[in-house]
Amino acid sequence: MINRIYDITIVGGGPVGMFAGFYAGLRNAKVQILESLPEPGGQVQALYPEKKILDVAGFAGVAGAQLINNLKAQLATVPAVEFQANTKVINITRADDSFVITTNQGTSRSKAILLAAGNGSFKPRELRATNAEKYTNQYLFYSLPDLQQVAGQTVMVAGGGDSAVDMALTLQQTAREVILVHRRTEFRGLEHQVEQLQQSSIKLLTPYLIQELMETDAHQLLVQMKQVGGSEQQQATVDRLVVNYGFITNNRELAQWDVQPETEHGKVKVTQELETSEKGIYAVGDQALYPGKDTLIATGFGEVPLAVNAIMNRLYPDRRLPIHSTALPKKGN
Repeated sequence: MINRIYDITIVGGGPVGMFAGFYAGLRNAKVQILESLPEPGGQVQALYPEKKILDVAGFAGVAGAQLINNLKAQLATVPAVEFQANTKVINITRADDSFVITTNQGTSRSKAILLAAGNGSFKPRELRATNAEKYTNQYLFYSLPDLQQVAGQTVMVAGGGDSAVDMALTLQQTAREVILVHRRTEFRGLEHQVEQLQQSSIKLLTPYLIQELMETDAHQLLVQMKQVGGSEQQQATVDRLVVNYGFITNNRELAQWDVQPETEHGKVKVTQELETSEKGIYAVGDQALYPGKDTLIATGFGEVPLAVNAIMNRLYPDRRLPIHSTALPKKGN
C-alpha cells in the first residue's frame, strides 16, 4: 500500500469520521477511513445502537443504529472514499510533505491526517458490587444491542447521566417494568429528558448504591442496595440489570506515534481551523479540544466542513471553496 497516496486519511470510523469521509468525498478528495473495530459506527454502533440520539439536526430522536445506517448510505454516495475496518493505526511518521501511516493491515501515505477517533479505545465503567463479575452477560449487561432481549421483563438501570436516563426511557417500549437506581437524588441528563423521566411510570430509587447481586431460585437477579449517607436498605428482583456508569477511555495508541500533537487531559488541542500543533494533522469530534468545546455528535458534525475545507485549501489553494449550501445561484448560472 506504500505507493498509494491519499489526500486525507481519517483515523476513526464513528459517526463523525463517517461524515468527514462523505464531506471530503464531496470535495473530490482521495480519502481513506481507518477504523479499528470490525464495522463502522464506533461507540454508537458497538455500545448503544438502541439509544435515542437527540442532538442531530432534523431528527426528533434517532436510534444509534439508524443514525449509523443513514451515515453508511450517505457515505456510499461517494464511492471513491475507501473504508477499512479492523485496521488499527500503529504509527504515523512525517515524510517530507506527507505522512506514512503504518497499520496492522499495511502501510500507506497521506498528504493530511484527520483524527476522528473520539476518546480512543473505550470500555464501560464496571459495577463494583459483590458478584457483579459472576453475573456479567448473564443478568448484568453494560449495553443492550437489541431491545427485544428484555421484552416483557423487569429491568433495572443503574446510573444518573444522559445515557442512563435515555436507556430507562427507551426500555419502556418493550420492558414490563423499569427501575432506575442512582446514587444521587438529582439526575444529570438533559432537562427535557429528566422531566419525561419524572412524569413516566419508571420506578426511581435514589440515593442508593448497588452492593450485592444474588441469583434467585426462579433464575432472576436479586439486587441489594444501600442508601447513600444513610442506613436504609432496599432490594429488588429483576430479570436484567443494565449499568450505565459511562466509559473509561484512553488514547494510548496516539502516544506511541512518531508524530505527537499537543494534548491536554487526553484531548488533542486544535486551532480555529481544527489543526493540531503538528502541521497537516487535524482533529474533529470528541478528540479535538478548544475553549468552549462541548462533546456532542452535533458539534463533531459541525467541525467536519471546517477541517476538511482547511485541508483542501492547503493542499489545493487554486480550487474554489464551495458556496454555502443555502446560497442561491445567480440567474444564468
